Amino acid sequence: MDVYEAVDSRRAVRAFSGRPVPKEVLERVLAAAARAPSSGNLQPWHVYVVTGEPLAELKKRATAKALAGDPGDEREYPMYPAGLASPYLDRFSAAAAQRYEALGIERDDPARPVKIAVLNAEAFGAPVVLFCYLDRTMGPGQWGDAGMYLQTVMLLLRAEGLHSCPQVMWTTYRETVSEMVGADDELVLFCGVAVGFEKEGAPQLRTTRADMTETVSFVGT
Repeated sequence: MDVYEAVDSRRAVRAFSGRPVPKEVLERVLAAAARAPSSGNLQPWHVYVVTGEPLAELKKRATAKALAGDPGDEREYPMYPAGLASPYLDRFSAAAAQRYEALGIERDDPARPVKIAVLNAEAFGAPVVLFCYLDRTMGPGQWGDAGMYLQTVMLLLRAEGLHSCPQVMWTTYRETVSEMVGADDELVLFCGVAVGFEKEGAPQLRTTRADMTETVSFVGT
Protein backbone atom coordinates (compact mmCIF):
# COMPACT_ATOMS: atom_id res chain seq x y z
CA MET A 1 0.00 0.00 0.00
CA ASP A 2 1.57 3.31 -1.05
CA VAL A 3 1.26 6.46 1.01
CA TYR A 4 -1.51 7.96 -1.13
CA GLU A 5 -3.62 4.82 -0.76
CA ALA A 6 -3.00 4.81 3.01
CA VAL A 7 -4.11 8.43 3.31
CA ASP A 8 -7.17 7.92 1.11
CA SER A 9 -8.30 4.75 2.91
CA ARG A 10 -7.73 6.03 6.44
CA ARG A 11 -10.98 6.84 8.18
CA ALA A 12 -12.35 6.70 11.71
CA VAL A 13 -13.78 3.17 11.88
CA ARG A 14 -16.48 2.68 14.49
CA ALA A 15 -17.09 -1.06 14.17
CA PHE A 16 -14.21 -3.46 14.85
CA SER A 17 -14.13 -7.25 14.78
CA GLY A 18 -12.89 -9.23 17.77
CA ARG A 19 -9.91 -10.48 15.75
CA PRO A 20 -6.75 -9.94 17.81
CA VAL A 21 -3.94 -7.73 16.55
CA PRO A 22 -0.51 -9.42 16.73
CA LYS A 23 1.85 -7.69 19.15
CA GLU A 24 4.67 -7.78 16.62
CA VAL A 25 2.56 -5.71 14.22
CA LEU A 26 1.92 -3.06 16.87
CA GLU A 27 5.62 -3.02 17.75
CA ARG A 28 6.57 -2.61 14.09
CA VAL A 29 4.12 0.28 13.62
CA LEU A 30 5.12 2.12 16.78
CA ALA A 31 8.84 1.66 16.13
CA ALA A 32 8.47 3.13 12.63
CA ALA A 33 6.23 5.96 13.87
CA ALA A 34 9.10 7.20 16.02
CA ARG A 35 10.39 8.81 12.80
CA ALA A 36 7.50 11.30 12.93
CA PRO A 37 8.71 14.92 13.06
CA SER A 38 8.92 16.83 16.32
CA SER A 39 10.34 20.27 16.99
CA GLY A 40 13.81 20.00 18.52
CA ASN A 41 13.43 16.20 18.32
CA LEU A 42 11.71 16.27 21.73
CA GLN A 43 9.46 13.32 20.82
CA PRO A 44 7.07 14.51 23.57
CA TRP A 45 4.57 11.65 23.35
CA HIS A 46 4.25 8.67 25.67
CA VAL A 47 1.95 5.86 24.55
CA TYR A 48 0.36 3.08 26.57
CA VAL A 49 -0.84 0.10 24.51
CA VAL A 50 -3.77 -1.58 26.27
CA THR A 51 -5.16 -4.98 25.26
CA GLY A 52 -6.61 -8.15 26.77
CA GLU A 53 -7.94 -8.22 30.31
CA PRO A 54 -6.78 -4.68 31.23
CA LEU A 55 -8.68 -3.27 28.25
CA ALA A 56 -11.75 -5.37 29.05
CA GLU A 57 -11.74 -4.00 32.60
CA LEU A 58 -11.27 -0.43 31.38
CA LYS A 59 -14.17 -0.80 28.93
CA LYS A 60 -16.32 -2.27 31.72
CA ARG A 61 -15.64 0.67 34.04
CA ALA A 62 -16.14 3.30 31.33
CA THR A 63 -19.34 1.65 30.08
CA ALA A 64 -20.78 1.56 33.60
CA LYS A 65 -20.13 5.29 33.93
CA ALA A 66 -21.72 5.96 30.53
CA LEU A 67 -24.85 3.95 31.34
CA ALA A 68 -25.18 5.75 34.68
CA GLY A 69 -25.11 9.10 32.91
CA ASP A 70 -21.86 10.03 34.64
CA PRO A 71 -20.51 13.17 32.91
CA GLY A 72 -17.00 11.99 33.71
CA ASP A 73 -13.92 13.91 34.71
CA GLU A 74 -13.46 17.59 34.00
CA ARG A 75 -11.57 18.05 30.76
CA GLU A 76 -8.00 19.26 31.09
CA TYR A 77 -8.15 20.97 27.72
CA PRO A 78 -11.11 22.09 25.57
CA MET A 79 -12.09 19.72 22.80
CA TYR A 80 -13.31 22.62 20.64
CA PRO A 81 -12.96 26.40 21.01
CA ALA A 82 -15.83 28.32 22.52
CA GLY A 83 -18.08 30.08 20.04
CA LEU A 84 -17.27 27.82 17.10
CA ALA A 85 -18.44 29.66 13.97
CA SER A 86 -18.83 29.05 10.24
CA PRO A 87 -17.31 27.35 8.29
CA TYR A 88 -16.04 25.16 11.14
CA LEU A 89 -19.39 24.76 12.83
CA ASP A 90 -20.97 23.82 9.49
CA ARG A 91 -18.39 21.08 8.92
CA PHE A 92 -18.82 19.82 12.48
CA SER A 93 -22.60 19.62 12.18
CA ALA A 94 -22.48 17.86 8.81
CA ALA A 95 -19.94 15.29 10.03
CA ALA A 96 -21.94 14.60 13.20
CA ALA A 97 -25.10 13.98 11.19
CA GLN A 98 -23.29 11.58 8.83
CA ARG A 99 -21.58 9.77 11.68
CA TYR A 100 -24.65 9.10 13.81
CA GLU A 101 -26.76 8.12 10.81
CA ALA A 102 -24.15 5.46 9.97
CA LEU A 103 -24.30 4.24 13.57
CA GLY A 104 -28.09 4.00 13.40
CA ILE A 105 -28.68 6.65 16.07
CA GLU A 106 -31.47 9.09 15.28
CA ARG A 107 -30.73 12.75 15.88
CA ASP A 108 -33.89 13.23 17.99
CA ASP A 109 -33.43 10.01 20.01
CA PRO A 110 -33.59 11.06 23.70
CA ALA A 111 -31.16 8.23 24.55
CA ARG A 112 -28.69 9.45 21.93
CA PRO A 113 -26.06 10.84 24.35
CA VAL A 114 -25.97 7.61 26.37
CA LYS A 115 -25.85 5.43 23.26
CA ILE A 116 -22.95 7.43 21.87
CA ALA A 117 -21.11 7.35 25.20
CA VAL A 118 -21.50 3.57 25.48
CA LEU A 119 -20.22 2.95 21.93
CA ASN A 120 -17.19 5.09 22.69
CA ALA A 121 -16.61 3.44 26.07
CA GLU A 122 -16.52 0.08 24.32
CA ALA A 123 -13.97 1.51 21.85
CA PHE A 124 -16.37 0.31 19.13
CA GLY A 125 -15.28 -3.26 19.83
CA ALA A 126 -11.58 -2.62 19.16
CA PRO A 127 -9.18 -5.17 20.74
CA VAL A 128 -6.47 -2.52 21.20
CA VAL A 129 -6.52 1.07 22.42
CA LEU A 130 -3.45 3.31 22.36
CA PHE A 131 -3.44 6.08 24.95
CA CYS A 132 -1.26 9.05 24.06
CA TYR A 133 0.03 11.27 26.88
CA LEU A 134 2.22 14.36 27.04
CA ASP A 135 4.20 15.82 29.89
CA ARG A 136 2.34 18.74 31.48
CA THR A 137 5.29 21.05 30.88
CA MET A 138 4.79 20.79 27.11
CA GLY A 139 3.19 23.58 25.10
CA PRO A 140 1.12 23.99 21.90
CA GLY A 141 4.07 23.12 19.69
CA GLN A 142 4.49 19.73 21.31
CA TRP A 143 0.73 19.04 21.10
CA GLY A 144 1.08 19.65 17.37
CA ASP A 145 3.99 17.20 17.33
CA ALA A 146 1.79 14.58 19.02
CA GLY A 147 -0.83 15.06 16.31
CA MET A 148 1.76 14.43 13.58
CA TYR A 149 2.95 11.36 15.46
CA LEU A 150 -0.56 9.91 15.77
CA GLN A 151 -1.28 10.56 12.08
CA THR A 152 1.89 8.65 11.26
CA VAL A 153 0.75 5.79 13.49
CA MET A 154 -2.67 5.66 11.82
CA LEU A 155 -1.20 5.62 8.31
CA LEU A 156 1.22 2.83 9.24
CA LEU A 157 -1.72 0.87 10.67
CA ARG A 158 -3.39 1.12 7.27
CA ALA A 159 -0.23 -0.25 5.66
CA GLU A 160 -0.68 -3.27 7.94
CA GLY A 161 -4.32 -3.73 6.89
CA LEU A 162 -5.61 -2.30 10.17
CA HIS A 163 -7.99 0.55 10.93
CA SER A 164 -8.22 3.05 13.76
CA CYS A 165 -10.45 5.64 15.41
CA PRO A 166 -9.00 8.53 17.44
CA GLN A 167 -11.11 9.09 20.57
CA VAL A 168 -10.78 12.31 22.54
CA MET A 169 -13.72 10.93 24.54
CA TRP A 170 -11.29 9.05 26.78
CA THR A 171 -10.18 12.34 28.33
CA THR A 172 -13.52 12.42 30.17
CA TYR A 173 -12.49 9.15 31.83
CA ARG A 174 -8.88 10.23 32.29
CA GLU A 175 -8.67 9.29 35.95
CA THR A 176 -9.86 5.75 35.25
CA VAL A 177 -7.49 5.44 32.29
CA SER A 178 -4.50 6.75 34.24
CA GLU A 179 -5.26 4.36 37.10
CA MET A 180 -5.40 1.41 34.71
CA VAL A 181 -2.21 2.22 32.77
CA GLY A 182 -0.23 3.60 35.70
CA ALA A 183 0.31 7.09 34.26
CA ASP A 184 1.55 9.57 36.88
CA ASP A 185 0.18 13.05 37.54
CA GLU A 186 2.91 14.69 35.45
CA LEU A 187 1.28 13.35 32.28
CA VAL A 188 -1.87 14.66 30.60
CA LEU A 189 -4.00 12.41 28.41
CA PHE A 190 -4.23 13.70 24.84
CA CYS A 191 -6.52 11.00 23.43
CA GLY A 192 -7.07 7.31 22.88
CA VAL A 193 -6.86 5.55 19.51
CA ALA A 194 -8.95 2.42 18.97
CA VAL A 195 -7.13 -0.10 16.75
CA GLY A 196 -8.22 -3.30 15.06
CA PHE A 197 -9.61 -5.01 11.98
CA GLU A 198 -12.85 -3.62 10.61
CA LYS A 199 -15.96 -5.67 11.25
CA GLU A 200 -17.28 -7.27 8.08
CA GLY A 201 -20.55 -5.84 6.83
CA ALA A 202 -20.37 -2.73 8.99
CA PRO A 203 -21.49 0.54 7.32
CA GLN A 204 -18.45 2.31 5.91
CA LEU A 205 -18.63 6.01 6.66
CA ARG A 206 -16.45 8.54 4.91
CA THR A 207 -17.24 12.05 6.07
CA THR A 208 -17.02 14.73 3.42
CA ARG A 209 -14.06 17.09 3.22
CA ALA A 210 -13.92 20.74 2.24
CA ASP A 211 -12.73 21.42 -1.29
CA MET A 212 -9.02 22.24 -1.43
CA THR A 213 -9.83 25.76 -2.62
CA GLU A 214 -11.48 26.42 0.76
CA THR A 215 -8.41 25.55 2.79
CA VAL A 216 -5.40 26.12 0.55
CA SER A 217 -3.99 29.30 -0.99
CA PHE A 218 -1.15 29.23 -3.52
CA VAL A 219 1.12 32.27 -3.38
CA GLY A 220 3.57 32.82 -6.23
CA THR A 221 4.03 30.95 -9.50
